[in-house]
Amino acid sequence: MDLIDRIKDLASRIPQQIEHIQTEEATKNAFIMPFISALGYDVFNPTEVIPEFTADIGTKKGEKVDYAIKKDDDIIILFECKWSGADLHQEHASQLYRYFSTTESRFAILTNGIEYEFYSDIDEPNKMDSKPFFTFNITGFENHHIDELKKFTKTAFSLDDILTTASTLKYTGAIKKILEDELKNPSEPFVRFFASQIFDGRLTKPVVEQFTQIVQDAHKQFLNEKINERLKSALSVNELPVVVVPKETEEELPEDENDNGIITTPEEIDAYNIVKAILRETLDVKRVAMRDTKSYCGVLLDDNNRKPICRLHFNHSQKYIGLFSQKKEERVTVDCVDDIFKYAEQIKQAVMDYD
Repeated sequence: MDLIDRIKDLASRIPQQIEHIQTEEATKNAFIMPFISALGYDVFNPTEVIPEFTADIGTKKGEKVDYAIKKDDDIIILFECKWSGADLHQEHASQLYRYFSTTESRFAILTNGIEYEFYSDIDEPNKMDSKPFFTFNITGFENHHIDELKKFTKTAFSLDDILTTASTLKYTGAIKKILEDELKNPSEPFVRFFASQIFDGRLTKPVVEQFTQIVQDAHKQFLNEKINERLKSALSVNELPVVVVPKETEEELPEDENDNGIITTPEEIDAYNIVKAILRETLDVKRVAMRDTKSYCGVLLDDNNRKPICRLHFNHSQKYIGLFSQKKEERVTVDCVDDIFKYAEQIKQAVMDYD
């Protein structure tokens, strides 16, 4: 199995197990050790994965790191573990910070088994940075995150290669976070930056307030246009036609799912196309079917009601998409159809559960 397949397999088990994980030790056994194993390290070989690694600090003896990973007799990664229900706060990182300078390791990972924060000493040698250069969430990742994670696998690990890209990754992530925060809730300096370039008058408080909404609206429109471009490109690559919903006969549908009163909206068709675009690299999209009902619009694998991929609950002012894991539906809110791209991994996983 490739790394992405191993990580997906581990991620698929978390929803069923997490409610039973109530301690740090249980988190290690159920989530963190399998994660280390997925990276290619033998968790049962104490010369490769050292549990409770001693990291004495000055006169303070007996300080222990949860795991230390060795390769070629060198400590390469330290793991500090917390319970899966714990938020990873700065005080947790400060504990790892104390251990970092006592070993030759250039990398340290703080984790609760769901989120993994990767630290190094980019800012100052032999002193762990205050912020991670890479964060990986096993329940919500994209393919480019796997590319970064691969660098830490046993077969691919290269100190120089990781350090070459770590600083860029750190600062890129920080800038993306600033942009995300500013575009969700623009600060006055951020709004003034744009307004000053297009507005000739004086930037009074009412004008800044007006431009705050304009900046937010422009951001949403820009994202929607880019996503639509991506969707059109994906559809054209696969030469997918514009969707025409096949007409179902009354015999093929349950009694409460006939055509009487059912209207398939343009939004539902757009959402169906997005699901197909997401799945185009996973399977033949001809296997993805849409079946509309009075209460929801279902997207099915092989046009089989027993193989739901997702459900579109678009009949009310607040829209939801129903995501499936082990055939159980979980509804999440969406503000527009483009939000479906956020759940690409869950949609792909639903299909993997059937095949």
